[in-house]
Amino acid sequence: MPRLARFLPPDNVFHIMCRGNNGNDIFHSPLDYLKYLELLDRFKVEHPFDLFHYCLMTNHIHLVARVHESNGFSMFMKKLNLGYFKHYQKEYGWAGHFWQDRFKSKLITQDIYLIQCGKYIELNPVRAKLVSSPEEYLWSSYNYYANGGSNSRLCRDIFYDTLGANDSSRQVAYAKIIVEEVFGFSNKAVAQGERKEVYNANRRFDYHQEHKDSPYRKS
Repeated sequence: MPRLARFLPPDNVFHIMCRGNNGNDIFHSPLDYLKYLELLDRFKVEHPFDLFHYCLMTNHIHLVARVHESNGFSMFMKKLNLGYFKHYQKEYGWAGHFWQDRFKSKLITQDIYLIQCGKYIELNPVRAKLVSSPEEYLWSSYNYYANGGSNSRLCRDIFYDTLGANDSSRQVAYAKIIVEEVFGFSNKAVAQGERKEVYNANRRFDYHQEHKDSPYRKS
């Protein structure tokens, strides 16, 4: 019996994660990252949603997205994961399970933590020692927010405008916060504590129905 599509309450924001099976690398070259983003862009047109932040790591991916339709987003992820698996299979002759189960989703319930979650995932390459600063990493949304880089696949984080009066001041503020957090995450206990504050993955649908006026929900 096929598994039911994962239900994500519409018009809410989620942190989406996918990991290679057994932690195996899923990207080996710049062409792999580009292919994944090409597929993401293609299937996002078919199943629209708001993408606020993303980061592609060597063996997993992170998206921060506002879902329009629950079934539509689940179909998007199915097509994206299958499409990239076919690319990987063709390029590297892979056999067996490629992804570690289905995608994981964690609801971001507190308004202030949307941009915090985005910044957190954009710092992953620094914490993994792939780069010394987040702007050096090509496969994340960081430069869109910190340096004004063009990125047509993104919708601006709904709290980004609160960082300053214009784009230049917002970029400076965003970059400053990121640099401060690089040092803050050297304390593992603090990092884990903040992550508990950022996410509350165990809320049920009835909770969201009681909070219809959240800024996450479209008017």
